[in-house]
Amino acid sequence: MLTDVREHLGRALFERVAGPEGPATRARIHGTEGPRWFAPDRPIRTVHGDASMFIGGISALLLQSLHPRAMAAVAAHSGYRSDPWGRLQRTSAFLAVTTYGTADDAQAAVDHVRGIHERVRGTTAEGLAYHAADPHLLGWVHAAETDSFLRAHRRYGARPLDATGYDAYVADTARVAEALGVVDAPRDRRELADRLAAYRPELRVTPEARAAARFLLLRPPLPLPARPFYAGLAANAVALLPPWARSMLRLPRLPVVEDIAVRPAGQVLTRTIRWAMAPSRPPAH
Repeated sequence: MLTDVREHLGRALFERVAGPEGPATRARIHGTEGPRWFAPDRPIRTVHGDASMFIGGISALLLQSLHPRAMAAVAAHSGYRSDPWGRLQRTSAFLAVTTYGTADDAQAAVDHVRGIHERVRGTTAEGLAYHAADPHLLGWVHAAETDSFLRAHRRYGARPLDATGYDAYVADTARVAEALGVVDAPRDRRELADRLAAYRPELRVTPEARAAARFLLLRPPLPLPARPFYAGLAANAVALLPPWARSMLRLPRLPVVEDIAVRPAGQVLTRTIRWAMAPSRPPAH
């Protein structure tokens, strides 16, 4: 009975994240022979394969929304409202193929995304021009994502890395970022923190950022039974944000509640996801 529950939950989670073609995509990514960008022992594989990514991903989207030009591009071109699961599945597939796939497949995925970025241009409500292929905007998206995934893994990862391991994780992500067009991506945590600090004068909360936060935190496109589960992930994603980002988004901080309820719930939820999505073991003979 418990095995059936685990398999049902695991399939449901995997289908949400990877889509109906998920099993075939996973088989191709992991089953195709050839050199990879990252060896099996690289930290990027540890971080991106952990259930903490569910929390880190929500936190990354909230943090990324604070750059007005980057957020304007997302609001106008990404379809996150009309097709949120499709966007999640495309992002998940990109992370998987660049982290675990062959070098040829990783490069093909990067080339595809660069082609999309090249076509995404526009103007914010304030009249500022944006271009998704702008290395400066790509640098912000990368730094915010890397910092969020790292924070999530440190707090909720099954096997947290040491300081050297997390520095190596930042260096690994720089390989993908520079392939996408980021210039001089951070190579360790100190450089990552400095890069985020350098962007802070450009950040502010726009109507598009507020709308994105409402969508992510209050109006997720989920059936009612799944919303309490998601609410726990979202609460932990908020708690994971840097204090200055929470302040900008006007997301309250309740230290006692977070310590005694939110963070323990995050640990339980990530352990549950990990349990549900673990590969099934063949029956003993």
